[in-house]
Amino acid sequence: MTSATSLLPDLTGSFSSPASGNPTGAMVEAAYVHHGINARYINCEVAPDALADAVAGARATGWIGFNCSLPHKQAIIPLLDELAPSAETIGAVNCVVNRGGRLIGENTDGRGFVAALREIGDPAGKAVTILGAGGAARAIAVELALAGATALHIVNRDAARAEELGGVLADLNRCEVTVEEWIGNAKVSPSSSILVNATSLGLAPDGDSAPAVDWDAVRDGLIVCDVIPNPARTRFLARAEQQGAITLDGRGMLTNQAAINVRLWTGIDPDTAVMRERLDEAIEGWRHPVGGDR
Repeated sequence: MTSATSLLPDLTGSFSSPASGNPTGAMVEAAYVHHGINARYINCEVAPDALADAVAGARATGWIGFNCSLPHKQAIIPLLDELAPSAETIGAVNCVVNRGGRLIGENTDGRGFVAALREIGDPAGKAVTILGAGGAARAIAVELALAGATALHIVNRDAARAEELGGVLADLNRCEVTVEEWIGNAKVSPSSSILVNATSLGLAPDGDSAPAVDWDAVRDGLIVCDVIPNPARTRFLARAEQQGAITLDGRGMLTNQAAINVRLWTGIDPDTAVMRERLDEAIEGWRHPVGGDR
């Protein structure tokens, strides 16, 4: 990182397509200003056929790091010098760190979720049901296993994809893993203390949608989490609250994920309260859906 008196700021940013509506830049720049970090965050529209050029440009101009979001999380891997262990296990990268000219691929999705979850309940020693088996579900499941969850139950409409994720988790040899095809209302494992919606169901502008769940199994005291940041209180979480569940919205995951990125790039542990306040302002100020660097 350059000194605070340098005329040239350190550069960070995001490569994605579409890039419009990504609130991560607002959060990260708020952290930079709050902590007096001489850096900027540039949200870049990068088409798939331009990804290699974008990475080469970031490397040539000395960016200290960047995020990559859809559709680049797997495609970027061959363009990097090294993968951190979690990114290698998950098979996707959402954060790149420049360490002495070497570009290291990280995945902070699941770590951001676990950090947010720990604010209301530690996953260690708990069984978890996860709805979905896509990118977010994969990152969350891997990090929950590493955080000490005793059992993970994966429910997904594409049975083959659920089985593939189950195999990745089984290879970690950290916890019991079961998978189930999602037919009709998703079943919540009776042993689960935590339920996670890791699908995009409920994301604005389709805020009236919600995962089909066996609500009779959602009991008082169950921790129910949603990865959706917009709206914060999804139909899924509202119904869970009616059942007496403790709920966690997706903005905590997004905030903590961005905070981890800042820490990896600058070495500074940023104030997440400042970042969360700016995230809420950014989302409320936009009328289109936002997904962050997932």
